[in-house]
Amino acid sequence: MKRIAVVEDNPDNRLLVQVILEPYYAVVEYETGSAALEGLPREKADVVLLDISLPEMDGIEVLRRLRENPALSRLPVIALTAHAMSGDREKYLAAGFDDYVSKPILDEQVLLDAIHRHLPAD
Repeated sequence: MKRIAVVEDNPDNRLLVQVILEPYYAVVEYETGSAALEGLPREKADVVLLDISLPEMDGIEVLRRLRENPALSRLPVIALTAHAMSGDREKYLAAGFDDYVSKPILDEQVLLDAIHRHLPAD
C-alpha cells in the first residue's frame, strides 16, 4: 500500500485528511516540520502533504530542507494550505512544491487526484 505523509499541526485537519485517505493509503502524520524532517527518512513516504503555516518552521523551509537531503530530494510534496488567495498556487509551485491543494478541503476528489498525479508507478 502506498504511504502518504501528512505534515499538519491542526489535529482536526489531520483527522479529516486521515479519514479521506485511509481507505486508499497508509497514512503517517507529523505535527511539526521538525518531526517530519526527522521521521521521513525512516518512513519512506510516497507523497507528502505539507501545510505551509507550521510552528517552529514554515512549510517552505521544510520543503527546502527536504530538497537538500539527497534521499528525499525527489519526494513529491504537495502544499496543503489555507493560503488560498489569488497567486498563492503559483507562489508555492514556484517555491518547489509539486502540487497545491487549498484548505478547507471541500471536494475530497481534488486531494485524491493531486496525490494520484504524483504517486510513483508500481
